[in-house]
Amino acid sequence: MVALNLPVFDCKIKQVEGKPYIFDSLRRKYVRLSPEEWVRQHIVNLLLTHYAYPKALIRAEGGLILNQTQKRTDIVVFDRQGQPFLVVECKAPHIPLTQTVFDQIARYNHVHRAPYIVVSNGLTHYCCGINHTTADVRFLDDFPAFEQTE
Repeated sequence: MVALNLPVFDCKIKQVEGKPYIFDSLRRKYVRLSPEEWVRQHIVNLLLTHYAYPKALIRAEGGLILNQTQKRTDIVVFDRQGQPFLVVECKAPHIPLTQTVFDQIARYNHVHRAPYIVVSNGLTHYCCGINHTTADVRFLDDFPAFEQTE
């Protein structure tokens, strides 16, 4: 897999019938290692180790219904009250982060209504704060700190 603009971590990879699988610590199982999954696992590691997001509040590949269609969000982080705090859309490193990607996460976040969104292809990352009342979007210099309130 390609080197990413994210911290390197000690990931567990194995081969199953000639195909690579990576251990997902959130789902507690090996999942097929695709370029997008490579990015997702690095983002999860970043959230856990560098930003101290609680593992129990992070969900990978969670489902949602959008316009009567089943979709999957790559990563959703919940606050301590169980409300979505951060929605992350991961793309493979060769996928440019275009307006189409932002439109996709905006549609997903229309359902989740998280105050923060992130899009990343592992090389470039955009973090945004969303005010759902005014529809203001502001780009952030860094991933948001997790709200530590109980």
